[in-house]
Amino acid sequence: MRLFIAALLSVATAALASAPKSLDVATEYLTATMDDPIARLQKRLASGDVKLRYEPQGGYLKSLLRELNILSTSQMLVFSKTSLQFDLIAPQTPRALYFNESCWVGFVQGGRVLELMAQDPVYGAVFYTLAQNPNQLKFTRQTYECLQCHQSPLTQGVPGHVMRSLYVRADGRPDLSAGSKVTTDESPFEERWGGWYVTGTHGKQRHLGNEIARGGDGEARLDTEAGANITDLHAKFDTTAYLTPNSDIVALLVAEHQGHLQNLMTRASYLVRDSLSDEEQLNAALKETGRRESTTRRIHSACEPLVKGLFYSGEAPLKAKVTGTTPFARQFPLQGPLDSNGRSLRDLDLKTRLARYPLSWTIYSPSFDALPKEARDYVARRLGEVLSGKDTTPEFAHLTADDRKNIREILAATKPGLTIQ
Repeated sequence: MRLFIAALLSVATAALASAPKSLDVATEYLTATMDDPIARLQKRLASGDVKLRYEPQGGYLKSLLRELNILSTSQMLVFSKTSLQFDLIAPQTPRALYFNESCWVGFVQGGRVLELMAQDPVYGAVFYTLAQNPNQLKFTRQTYECLQCHQSPLTQGVPGHVMRSLYVRADGRPDLSAGSKVTTDESPFEERWGGWYVTGTHGKQRHLGNEIARGGDGEARLDTEAGANITDLHAKFDTTAYLTPNSDIVALLVAEHQGHLQNLMTRASYLVRDSLSDEEQLNAALKETGRRESTTRRIHSACEPLVKGLFYSGEAPLKAKVTGTTPFARQFPLQGPLDSNGRSLRDLDLKTRLARYPLSWTIYSPSFDALPKEARDYVARRLGEVLSGKDTTPEFAHLTADDRKNIREILAATKPGLTIQ
């Protein structure tokens, strides 16, 4: 375990070099007034407008999910010792994660706290704990300990989301010498979900979930056949301690894409603000005005990865139909917004790709709306170029004429404030 902690610290050190300049964790991020779902909920609790109910099983979990409008069917189960309460996590007692578009809640059996990650539109992921104490109801902000992993090269240098695929031993300890992968919608299917439970069917595709790593250090291996197409976890551990007995494969796919896009938005926000600040200082020093060519290039560099991510440009294709074990795949699209024909960017395909209409639903998020105007303008222009067919580069070749038409129609109806040409 000392080696594991040392590895985390080395990641944290590398983060200082990769973070945008405007992200000074010693000042701005730590002292800013956050506008995330947990910060808002704390104010409502303090005013007495809301109360959370403590229950013998799960503590505040059910009540908190209900207040945050998080589906219990979003439950994902991870058995690697990779959180604040790593001592309580093992394959027999996995950590449960629940999420929506702006907040994640982590529950550990016998845990002292609920672990929370909420998305601030400007500053990115913000971390909290809620003590599992019926006599005390208070969210506590967490910083450096969480940022060891959540503001690092794993998150592109910003406070953000990270889902990792690891080779995990029978005690829950990850074998870091065997390697690890950050998983997003761009990850090959066969590299995903090491250290996670996965319920659902996926045909002949194989992944790293559901199984314990065997072999010596640095030579860990998994039985991917045994871990494939599992729909019932009762043989793995006691599932009655959780809200559902599932770790739905569709929820995992959705979470990976969403977290990746939120990181791209956060990074674009920081980098564009950096470029504008530098331009202002340089113009003042030189007694000049106007947009500098270097600033234009930096805005392009910051925002183009976001444009590609919004269009699923690097998405790893599905090679067989994926089916979950809960109603999550049906519930998720209903969270909208929907156009007059009942279409949503949340509509799922799950046959050859994640989304039926390949433009990310994260474009509706407060994080997108909070991007600097220069970033939003850049993305809107690029959306127009891609959807009109003007941009024919390989990154967008996966978009058919029907895809472009449908996306334009859905955007016009559901995000009228976004002007694209």
